[in-house]
Amino acid sequence: MKPSHADQVEIDRALPHWPQVAAEIRRRIQNGTYRPGERLPGTVAIAAEFDVSQSTATRAVASLRPEGLVRVVSGRGYFVAEGAN
Repeated sequence: MKPSHADQVEIDRALPHWPQVAAEIRRRIQNGTYRPGERLPGTVAIAAEFDVSQSTATRAVASLRPEGLVRVVSGRGYFVAEGAN
């Protein structure tokens, strides 16, 4: 079942937020919650789910690009890279 932005995920407020969000998205990619070729939720939805700013959500998702887990399609959003699982 896909996570809903109505269900906020708790993060440790004492630690930097974006690495925690990135770790959870990475986990979801690796366990197949988000499948290769699938569009990730938008940064507004991610921000709401984790109760963080949109810029934090953007930084978290963008940090997964160098790992080869996500790719960006200009004007369309972030997608799980093929072979990312």
